[in-house]
Amino acid sequence: MMEEMGKDEQLGGADQYVQQANGALNEMHDVGQEDNLPGQMEEILAPLAEYNEEEEERKYYRRKRLGVIKNVVAASVAAMIVYSVYMGLLQMQLVLHHDSTYRDVKYSNLGLENIDQKMLMGINVTPIIGLLYTPTLIRFLGTKWMMFLASGIYALFVSTNYWERYYTLVPSAVAIGVAIVPLWASLGNYIIRMAQQYYEYVNYKDEHVQEQKKLPKGACHRYIIIFQSVFFIIFHLSIVFAELPMRLVLHSHLQNRSHVLFGVERCGASVAGLIPGFNTTLLTYLPRSMLLIEVESVLMGFAFLSMIIFLVLCGPAYRPTEEIDLRSIGWGNIFQLPFKHFRDYRLRLLCPFFIFSGFEVTFVFSEFTLNYGVCVLGIKELWLIIFVYGLSCSVFSSLSLSLLHVPKWTCLASGAFVHGALLVTLLAFSPNPKSPTGDEYLLPVLAIAVLWGLATALNKTSISIILGCLYAEEKERLDFVYTIYHWWQAISIFFIYLWANMPMRAKLSILLATLLLACYCYWVMERRLAKNERHRLPRIPRPRHKVKGYRYLEDYNSDESDSEKSVEDDEEEQDESNDEEHAAEEMGAQDREEGRDLQGEAAGAESPSARRRGHKGGDANRRMSM
Repeated sequence: MMEEMGKDEQLGGADQYVQQANGALNEMHDVGQEDNLPGQMEEILAPLAEYNEEEEERKYYRRKRLGVIKNVVAASVAAMIVYSVYMGLLQMQLVLHHDSTYRDVKYSNLGLENIDQKMLMGINVTPIIGLLYTPTLIRFLGTKWMMFLASGIYALFVSTNYWERYYTLVPSAVAIGVAIVPLWASLGNYIIRMAQQYYEYVNYKDEHVQEQKKLPKGACHRYIIIFQSVFFIIFHLSIVFAELPMRLVLHSHLQNRSHVLFGVERCGASVAGLIPGFNTTLLTYLPRSMLLIEVESVLMGFAFLSMIIFLVLCGPAYRPTEEIDLRSIGWGNIFQLPFKHFRDYRLRLLCPFFIFSGFEVTFVFSEFTLNYGVCVLGIKELWLIIFVYGLSCSVFSSLSLSLLHVPKWTCLASGAFVHGALLVTLLAFSPNPKSPTGDEYLLPVLAIAVLWGLATALNKTSISIILGCLYAEEKERLDFVYTIYHWWQAISIFFIYLWANMPMRAKLSILLATLLLACYCYWVMERRLAKNERHRLPRIPRPRHKVKGYRYLEDYNSDESDSEKSVEDDEEEQDESNDEEHAAEEMGAQDREEGRDLQGEAAGAESPSARRRGHKGGDANRRMSM
């Protein structure tokens, strides 16, 4: 026992010693810790002490603004590449297929001329039905993906030229006709959306921007003018680059002027059709097949480059929640709304300008360049005429920036005046194809091309800017509005295709009459706007989500905030609430009448059996309640 007690005392002494040692060690660790605590906290939080929330927010929105500028430039460059490839390949293809030697040697029994006619028919006729499906495609795919897929269809057209057959060329041409209206409606919508986003990023501190309210009237017009001008300055370079295959590849293979114009008797305003008597042998010798394959491969590479630019460099036009709202109004409503927008007198009065815009571009590429240019200068100067016209379009598109300081009708009226003067000049201009060299007509033809480019630039940019400014605050309507614009352009291009064999003076007269009508209608529109005459806009239904996911937990939860409700939506909700109140009152009155009828029936039941049934029912109800 004594030994055990001695061991316990030793163990207790050892534990006490360990506790004292640990305590002393802990005291040594804690020495000065409380005194240095503020210093340690300052050392830890030193990097965060210099954080400036306002400065970081400013840097964030500056990056956002640079991203918007990148989107505009990328979309413009991609569209420019797409049309450079498309127009350059189509022009080279039509020249080769017109040559009888090329047709006989390459495809003797294929009938390339007939295929060309079917191709042009597919490109020009198919867009007529574009109004039926364009808004649905844009709402279903989204603006960015619609541009990407449309550029892919143009790349498909380039790829079919590796194997020139009826079943490759014609379906791809029809596909291009299907994609024209959606591509241009998406581009117009995209540029305006970028202007709206840029305004929001510049004025991110404003209350209406933070609450995602509708933009004030005219708030983003400045950015619409700038972005549309930048787009057309870059895009019109596609006409310039489209002439590179013609100049670098086919120019050395083309016949001289005297050979191709040997059977031509008249040019200019005195002809009917396209250069009657034009020689069918345009090539001195056939280009190597491998050379054509190499050119098509280069064009194919650029077509893929445009697709990559649309996909990678172009940001989305809408936030994901906005995309959901745009689709959830119902596909039937999306289909009907383009037709309902014709109730708006502004769009109706702008339709003649839409038609003339399609007329004048197609006319300069087909009628003017052939019947006034090639008819007197020869096929070798075709690239020069179109090159000068495209360069003029690009340079003079910058004039639309003057709309920042002058009224918006100024550029459109100036372009219409130049077009009218040129149409009157062309009515009286009939160059002589039998001239020894034709050099005396070179400067007049190029001068007309430059002036026509000036008028085209003013016309295109002004119409797009005016549409954007009229509907800038209605971002859910932009795809419908630009669909209507480019659909009317497609209709006018179809008419140009139909009148190919008409006399030139009849064509010029139609263009001049359309221009005068367009100017009058635009004047009427400006008068009605100056009087603040109310325009009718079709009601766009509010999005009604059926998804019961984490984003829509409440009954009235929607991606669109209450502050974005338009006056029409408020009126609609008020009408619905009134209808519900009336329905409730009617149901209450009906219930009261039924109650009175039941009371009357109960009072009128005099038979003992009925009274007994009533007593039994009352007793049963009391037992159930107990």
